[in-house]
Amino acid sequence: MALDIGSWDLACEFNNTDHRTELNGTDRLIVRRGQPFTINLNLRSGSYEPGVNQLQITAETGPQPVEQYGTKAVFGLSDAIDDTRWSAAVTGPPGDIVSLSICSAPDAPIGHYKLTLDSNAQFELILLFNPWCPRDTVYMDSEEKLEEYVLAQDGIIYRGNAKYPIPSAWEFGQFEEGILDACLRILDENPKYKRNPGKDCSGRRNPIYVCRVLSAMVNSNDRDNGVLEGCWRDTFDGGISPMAWRGSVEILRTWNSTSCLPVRFGQCWVFAAVACTVSRALGIPCRVVTNYLSAHDTNANLVIERYVDENGQLQNISKDMIWNYHCWVESWMARTDLKAGFDGWQASDPTPQEKSEEVYCCGPVPVRAIKEGELTFKYDTPFVFAEVNADVETFLKYKDGSTRKITATSQVGQKISTKSVGSDEREDITHLYKYPEGSDEEREAFKKAKHQNKLLKQPVNSGLHVNIKVSVEMRKGCDFDVFAVVNNTTPVEKKCRLVFASRGMSYDGSIGQECGFKDLLNVVLPPGGERKVSLRLSYSKYCNAITQDNLIRLGALLIDYSTRDAVLAMRTIVLENPEITIRILGEPKVNRKLAAELIVQNSLQDPLEACCFCIEGANLTAGKTITERIPNSVEPGQEAKVKIYFTPTRSGLRKLLVDFNSNRLGHVKGFRNVIIGK
Repeated sequence: MALDIGSWDLACEFNNTDHRTELNGTDRLIVRRGQPFTINLNLRSGSYEPGVNQLQITAETGPQPVEQYGTKAVFGLSDAIDDTRWSAAVTGPPGDIVSLSICSAPDAPIGHYKLTLDSNAQFELILLFNPWCPRDTVYMDSEEKLEEYVLAQDGIIYRGNAKYPIPSAWEFGQFEEGILDACLRILDENPKYKRNPGKDCSGRRNPIYVCRVLSAMVNSNDRDNGVLEGCWRDTFDGGISPMAWRGSVEILRTWNSTSCLPVRFGQCWVFAAVACTVSRALGIPCRVVTNYLSAHDTNANLVIERYVDENGQLQNISKDMIWNYHCWVESWMARTDLKAGFDGWQASDPTPQEKSEEVYCCGPVPVRAIKEGELTFKYDTPFVFAEVNADVETFLKYKDGSTRKITATSQVGQKISTKSVGSDEREDITHLYKYPEGSDEEREAFKKAKHQNKLLKQPVNSGLHVNIKVSVEMRKGCDFDVFAVVNNTTPVEKKCRLVFASRGMSYDGSIGQECGFKDLLNVVLPPGGERKVSLRLSYSKYCNAITQDNLIRLGALLIDYSTRDAVLAMRTIVLENPEITIRILGEPKVNRKLAAELIVQNSLQDPLEACCFCIEGANLTAGKTITERIPNSVEPGQEAKVKIYFTPTRSGLRKLLVDFNSNRLGHVKGFRNVIIGK
């Protein structure tokens, strides 16, 4: 006998809290797969009698739901919940109000669902991945890690360089208003959905498939309504500088509200951060990773060929590049499609670099497969392996057109970094990608990867050495010295030419204008001799040469006149911006207005114009940016100072993100942790 259902209560506040989705709001039902939720049915007549009353429930997702593909499930009442499949059971005592517990399958496709009870009651819910459920392929057995990689709405992304990693705070904001809807829309905008929506929705049961879709859809290179358009030029006309973003919320809201027009502009850390936001919103544990000295191997030979001229300047002959750093994401999941041992962190790269299966995407690839040199594994393992393991060969191109391989020390894949669990400290995860240099395990990985260059490489020693030393402090706006230290370890005198050059540089390896140069044609080094040569980098020279990345590439080329042998040392330095002083005025409590006093001192020799402070923070600024402009110029040595007011909406540890922008300093970042009381 069917139940005579009059009305129903989805108990959104109880269910969403139980499923850890209450931060998305409690006005609709948002639950995680493989975990029961409860609804209450009010009967118009009669009461529920076990064994007498029956109830048929149909759960459907996507425009073409089919049981065969898992996008449709039809089930009735059971004596108890079966958490291996869609099931339902009555949990309350018999009466005119029926407490019904429903559990989705732990491998059900994620997304919007319509549930029909018999034919007289219908409601909607959103189903997400469930990393708290042991049967879900994204299961993570650590409450502390789940707090960090799924629930944390802000984090740290590392930039700068390998010797000076710079932490930048980022608001992922996956629970801010409208963000979950934008994330689900990304799935529906993807070309696979438009070609075959039934098959695509079925694929959403698998986090491997979803991560691959996200890797393609966070960038817009395929003209597929992707979220972000990349730009690596010096100017960002027609859009916003990637440096200006402080979080993913504004990007995703803008994309969603402009009929999916790509937001301009992004670079690697922005692509990675947005992918992290979407992954966490959908329930996939995710983190942003930075690889310093990251190789971009365009011809898949695991070798980066670099050419320099006799002035020590890099030549744009090869398309291969070494990025100062590169960011991607890692997502946590089981790899049921591979042999055992490759579950856990999987690398995906949403920054458009090379095509994979005809679209711009990369991954997910098991991080362990990179470490072990298993280059036949899905997806795009050779490309990621090269990013952290490519060999570097440097050639000197003479004026007559001839070339000669020279000695140059350069190792890609250094200081691979991510934010630590539960703190703002940097965690070095290089050991997850690589065995120690020179170890037997590293050699075995190279053999498996057929990395002949690394296997055959013999140390070359011409007896001449050059190193670059730098000053302790290199602040933007100051003049300072850098040094080339050259040594002759041979038993004979050496007459050499030393070229010491510096140029502005973008983080992707592109070289800009010169900002200091010295050419010594007659450097005499006695046997065992050493010489230290300084190069002055003055603000007046480098201020117009550096890009928004604050990077300067140093190169010291030592050429032996007698043998034509050459030794090259290269180093990238990052100029420090002034710090933002952040003071919180008032007692931090929920729904109580606070003030942030923000101060930046002008460290440059020029006045700053068009000065502007911006703040934002998850549960601090309601998902919006609050801006305060300074009407007057700020003279050298003076302070730019404002107060900005905001009202926290939730208690707990929060990050207030601050950005200071001006015509000369560019974007200066800062953040302050704030504990908001109840």
